[in-house]
Amino acid sequence: MAPETLDALSEAILEAKPTQAIIKRQKDTGIWGANMLALAPSAKEGIKEIGTIPQHRRLLQTGVSRAARPFKLAERILFRLLSRDEDPALQFEYAKLAKEGGPAIEWGREQLREAATAALAEAGYQEDPRIRGAAHKVASNVSQFLRSPLAEKPFVRLAGKTVLDPEAHPPTWYSVAMIAALPNLQRERAGFTERLGQYLSLPAPKKEYAVMVGKKALKPDHFLLGDPIEADSKGNAKDIPLALYTIELLARLGALHTAPVATKVLARLLSECDENGIWQPKALKAQPKATHLITYHWYPLHPETKAPESRVVDVTFRLALIAKLLGRAIEYR
Repeated sequence: MAPETLDALSEAILEAKPTQAIIKRQKDTGIWGANMLALAPSAKEGIKEIGTIPQHRRLLQTGVSRAARPFKLAERILFRLLSRDEDPALQFEYAKLAKEGGPAIEWGREQLREAATAALAEAGYQEDPRIRGAAHKVASNVSQFLRSPLAEKPFVRLAGKTVLDPEAHPPTWYSVAMIAALPNLQRERAGFTERLGQYLSLPAPKKEYAVMVGKKALKPDHFLLGDPIEADSKGNAKDIPLALYTIELLARLGALHTAPVATKVLARLLSECDENGIWQPKALKAQPKATHLITYHWYPLHPETKAPESRVVDVTFRLALIAKLLGRAIEYR
């Protein structure tokens, strides 16, 4: 594709109404929503709008140029999170939690650093020494967990509740996305990457649990204790966007072949494609809806309209991208 065509497409993406709706919500400080991680507003938690890291990642997915001003503004803050800056203002949504004391402060900063590292790795900073240093730290923590007995028994009982063992550092959606975006780290830590892929193929525990930080019990929305895909015996996924996101991450890790549920779901979705590679399941009345908010930045990129084809655009695109990641030839028509 000619450079001038790419430039025109980039400008069109930047000026598109959905893109501008996100950009206009960003403050001059580079922050969205006065928080970092929120995937949706929550009156209970005092969250008024989606946070900085999800919005940054969504703009990346939509194809906005990495040289655009919104990225420059946001990434100043993200790199400060990596620098272990102790400014209390950088605690964001964990500011109240920080009142629990030192361990709670460090726990909150660790969550923010991990998510910031993932966002910056996806933004193309793979060889930046700050990213590599932070990424290896995260990978070491996850590797230690995978090698320990906690990988099989990650829970303890505390005050009548099932909680994640305080010593456990399981993978999260952010750490897995970070590793998936860092092929050099995967090569350097091949054994760890293989163990991670195997762990993500195991059935996730069904029991509900909490994460205790000080005296606070938090929801474990971003932790991964095995395969997050729910599907029936025929490969029909309960949450298609979540399943596709998981499959793409596994493909980037070179670990899809180790995940039987993900492989079955992918086979099912591919079987529903027509001779032109368009996903065309029977009796599709609406665009598949995501039930897990972690895919906010990733799906859907194309808004549903009255046109029937709008229902299948995102799934078709993701299936084609996954096929490419797996080394399969893609024909453009």
